[in-house]
Amino acid sequence: MRRARISTVLLLLFGFAAVLRGQKSPAAPAPRAQLEATLGDGTVELSGLWKFRMGDDMAWAQPDFDDSSWGTIDVTPPAGSANPELGTSGYIPGWTANGYPKQSGFAWYRLKVNVQSSHGRLAIKMPNEVDDAYQLYVNGQLIGELGKFDAHKATAYSTLPREFRLPRELRNGQITIAVRIYMDSASLFLTPDAGGMHEPPVLGHAGVIGTLIQMDWDNTAHVVGSGFLEMLILLLAWMVAVSLLSMDRTEPSYLWLSLVCAVTILGNGVVLIVSFVPWIALTPGIFLQSVIIGPIRIGLWVIFWGYWFRISRMQWVHRIVWTLVGLTMIGTAMMSAPIYGEHIPVHAAVYLLPILLGLRLSFAALLCAITFRGIHKQKTEGWLALSAVVLVAIALFQSQLRLLHVPTAFNILGFDVELGTISTIFSLFLITVMLVRRFLNTQRVREQWKAEIEQARQIQHVLIPEHLPKTPGLAIESEYRPAREVGGDFFQILPVQEDGSVLIVVGDVTGKGLQAGMLVALIVGAIRTAVQYDSDPLTLMNSLNDRLWGRGRASATCLILQICTDGRVTLANAGHLPPYLNGIEVEMGGSLPIGVVPGAEFFVSHFTLEPGDTLMLMSDGVAEAQDQQKQLFGFERIEKMLQQPISAAELASAAQNFGQEDDILVLRIQRRLQPENVPDEKGILTAT
Repeated sequence: MRRARISTVLLLLFGFAAVLRGQKSPAAPAPRAQLEATLGDGTVELSGLWKFRMGDDMAWAQPDFDDSSWGTIDVTPPAGSANPELGTSGYIPGWTANGYPKQSGFAWYRLKVNVQSSHGRLAIKMPNEVDDAYQLYVNGQLIGELGKFDAHKATAYSTLPREFRLPRELRNGQITIAVRIYMDSASLFLTPDAGGMHEPPVLGHAGVIGTLIQMDWDNTAHVVGSGFLEMLILLLAWMVAVSLLSMDRTEPSYLWLSLVCAVTILGNGVVLIVSFVPWIALTPGIFLQSVIIGPIRIGLWVIFWGYWFRISRMQWVHRIVWTLVGLTMIGTAMMSAPIYGEHIPVHAAVYLLPILLGLRLSFAALLCAITFRGIHKQKTEGWLALSAVVLVAIALFQSQLRLLHVPTAFNILGFDVELGTISTIFSLFLITVMLVRRFLNTQRVREQWKAEIEQARQIQHVLIPEHLPKTPGLAIESEYRPAREVGGDFFQILPVQEDGSVLIVVGDVTGKGLQAGMLVALIVGAIRTAVQYDSDPLTLMNSLNDRLWGRGRASATCLILQICTDGRVTLANAGHLPPYLNGIEVEMGGSLPIGVVPGAEFFVSHFTLEPGDTLMLMSDGVAEAQDQQKQLFGFERIEKMLQQPISAAELASAAQNFGQEDDILVLRIQRRLQPENVPDEKGILTAT
């Protein structure tokens, strides 16, 4: 075959044609094929009737073999003939269309030529269209081959321009040319007229033949040259996507575009490789391209657009896409060699073709649904992406456009360019521009958020006390370790001037990050304002609840204690963790956080803090710390640690080292055993 890149739909249509194609009986034997070739400085096409026979016998290469009982095949291009795949002129139908239908394996062509040449060495240029592998014999001597032959089979590659020089002594007289050809059974289902030579060989002087070969290579470069430009664009798009992904891993569309480019590069690389070097066998190359790469490429494109349009529930898109990819791969494999025709009956195409067409239409419908949803969701950005989606769809479903008689091949500046290549190049250009635009917008928003978070952090740094105020009769330690730049835990220690008591407030707002930091600022501001009028814990709690109610999802757990100089404690709780008194949890009733419902009732209790007693207050970030096995730090571990004297820093460090998941806040409050001597205004020490 001239090229290994055969579209899946054309492949399936040819398979369908094989189902409907009737049987032809072998042609009747004709007179012995012989050609007179008088060579000056030119060449002569070895067209006309060639002797032909299916089967294999190395004796058929000998010049004295009697081939009078063989049939013939006319190796003359019919007028107006054209290659059904590439559209090139001078195409000769193979043996399956000349009396040998459904025949594969080995076959031989023989031709006797009377050569008259005055000078120079002769060479034979073999056809650029052969199904599939061949060996060339002249007077029984192997001159050259394309493919790898063994005793019973051959490995075929995409046919490449080849010339083979004859021995120097063969310049005049009769020579016998024998071509041994092997066609894989797969080729029966790739083209409706497969088999043997689709062009006549050319005999001539070696220099002229070499020029013809160079022209064939130039033609090959013009046929597949646009593929190199497409590969360059794909590589650039892949590099852009990978670079953006390395700088921003939160945008999944960068990852999926890089995968799309990588898979497309692999598929195009297979086409370019088989067009120039015999590295990849024909059947595996077609199987890799149509059965594996093709469906995966379509699926990756659909997923990319899903992430680009930021479609919700992408897990369902993944499930649908990979189910369609799997079914398409199975169905295409069943309609491809070597499975089709050997393990799957030919008539099964009647049922498989509509199924495969339905699967492809399902991809198209899913892509349309994603695009419609994305435009509805993103408005301006969605409309900008629509042109790129259309171009991608044209590239993916180019084969279906051929069925609608839409032109898909063009000649631009002497190069054969497919519509799919043009669409891929322009779509990748548009997508790359949109990716860079989205990246720059994301970076701009991210910088704004960083600035706002830094401002919130500085505000919170002012609101959360680093240096604790003097609290006569009490020794207070605090440890605050936010999980992010801006935390959601807060505490305040406010001495009450009127009666000498101390007001302690701890809490944990809902959410994290900037929103939590702003809510903390609101609560702390409200506390400092309200305490100027009334220091009663319940009154303060009701005031905070009124301030938070009606602010959307603004809520917080809160614990307020007022500790008098004689050790009496009044506690009001709104859904916060109970404190530990001398390592034992203080019993409290349930209550809702502040900001949940208006006029909520909060738990209030009273107890006395004796000299030497210790209160430990903490946020739920301590108990909810998790290790790598997802085990919680837990209340049992907290109670065990509190059975012995422990500082606030030690408890906070233990939870943080265990595996911090949330903000950690620990306050340790101890009533002193002895009065503390504090200097008065005149510098005289006074017991307090």
